[in-house]
Amino acid sequence: MVTTVPLAETRLLNNISWRTFKAMLADMNKERNSRLAYDNGRVEIMTPLMPHENSNRLIEGLILVLSEEFGLEVKTTGSLTLTRDDLEKGGEPDSSYYIQHEFLVRDKESIDLNQYPPPELMLEVHYSKPKIEKLSLYASMGIPEFWRYNGIILRIYTLLDNKYSKVELSPTFVPVALRDIPRYNYI
Repeated sequence: MVTTVPLAETRLLNNISWRTFKAMLADMNKERNSRLAYDNGRVEIMTPLMPHENSNRLIEGLILVLSEEFGLEVKTTGSLTLTRDDLEKGGEPDSSYYIQHEFLVRDKESIDLNQYPPPELMLEVHYSKPKIEKLSLYASMGIPEFWRYNGIILRIYTLLDNKYSKVELSPTFVPVALRDIPRYNYI
């Protein structure tokens, strides 16, 4: 019998108000390792375990190497808490990156999406189906590029008409094709 080790622990809370979610964020320690997402009265609490974090860091390494190779300035904002009060939506991706607007947030300790654009590139690692669909959540927040890794396949999505479309070329790192990424030996 084969036993599988969970790669993340996920919980879902229902019927939570936006105000309660914001209070949860304010009350929780910023040094926590759990990540929260809020959409339509539901709160997902995900605690990544080591394999999840290893994949996140390896792909982040690839993004940073590509940025260096392309001569792009990048501000890594990690699992930056992104909230939009006007939409009553919020999330904390595994990793996020300012590239085109890096100069706007270069020296910022906190980033308010009412004052600054969202990160241009976001990464989510999912070894199991998320409780809140991140594609629609982050599309509604206007994140231009979304990378998703499920432990086997890396997919890249770009935002078009408020919906993500799967693509083979990252608009940030053209002309690197998705099919060529494994040759970089990061994933």
